[in-house]
Amino acid sequence: MDLRYGMNPHQQARILGGSDHVRVLHGSASMINYLDALNAWQLVAEARHATGMVTAASFKHVSPAGVAVAGKLDETICRTWGLADNSVGPLTAAYARARDADPRSSYGDMIAVSEPVDLELAELLATVVSDGIIAPGYAPGTVAALGRKKAGRFVVFEIDPAYEPPSTELRTVFGVTLEQDRDRLPVTANMLQAVEGQPIGPAATIDALLGMVTARYTQSNTVVYIRDGMSIGVGAGQQSRVDCTLLAGAKARTWWGRRHPAIRDLPLPATTPRQQRLNWQIATAAGTLTTSQRAELDTLLIRSHDLPDDAERTAWAHRLRDVTLVSDGYLPFRDNIDVAAEHGVSVIVEPGGALQADTIAEACREHRITLARTGVRLFHH
Repeated sequence: MDLRYGMNPHQQARILGGSDHVRVLHGSASMINYLDALNAWQLVAEARHATGMVTAASFKHVSPAGVAVAGKLDETICRTWGLADNSVGPLTAAYARARDADPRSSYGDMIAVSEPVDLELAELLATVVSDGIIAPGYAPGTVAALGRKKAGRFVVFEIDPAYEPPSTELRTVFGVTLEQDRDRLPVTANMLQAVEGQPIGPAATIDALLGMVTARYTQSNTVVYIRDGMSIGVGAGQQSRVDCTLLAGAKARTWWGRRHPAIRDLPLPATTPRQQRLNWQIATAAGTLTTSQRAELDTLLIRSHDLPDDAERTAWAHRLRDVTLVSDGYLPFRDNIDVAAEHGVSVIVEPGGALQADTIAEACREHRITLARTGVRLFHH
């Protein structure tokens, strides 16, 4: 079966077989659409199994921008996505929480949800910029509603949730065909035995399981920050482990900064498009406004408004607490721990095995961070 195109529009692509378990109900899919959809589905299905909770993911370029289980919607999420706190169903809540993790990166995402799409979720998705969705089913009328997105180009995938993939995987790179066993090792709470600090409580256990599954389907190297059943920072595809920790931490700090009242309540005109409003909030929270951008923002604000300065943003950032950090590979040096501590991390989950393992444990002890070593690496390429 021919695809719309391959990695780029100038490349042709096709499916050679073995795709009966996934159907395109609407739209014409590209190769990247398939790669995002199939990886995202595996993530939400495995996270659903590991946590027992409804799960959603926002995927971009074969890595998640955000992942979340169903849970409470805070005021920022409710305002951003036009939802009433605690009055929406679990599927809508899960996706709103996942999309809110990094909404700048989620722009034009592939959506994955662990449950059949209902009308409520379809109504929310009608308001967001997205390329497609994969789900195990659709309520009557939802496919037609979703199909109207992107002038009819929105891709709707349906996956058979009972499908069991082959035990081995093949990949051909530059004429060389490689085969490996599929990674079937289940992610379970039994892996989370603390080697430093206090035992991991129930809420942090959910966060750790969600973080491990997220790391498993994120391009390595990766570090994931999880809080309250939501990824709030994903550092993907970095060659240096500490760069992953810094990148994920910066995203987590921006997510938290958007909750500062002066940033959440930016007095922009009511007609400001949602993504433009988000972009201003993100730049303000991250402290990346240039001089010209600040001048432009001042002209847009409908009344005088004081933005947090560097000192206030830093003070607000230090109020972030109860974050779980998951690394897909071992943390080699204590700089990762020091960075994590600056971003409110209280639990770290890593495979272990570094030459400086004792130094890593000592750093966790100094920062009063619980450390769990799973013995399981979760690389994904």
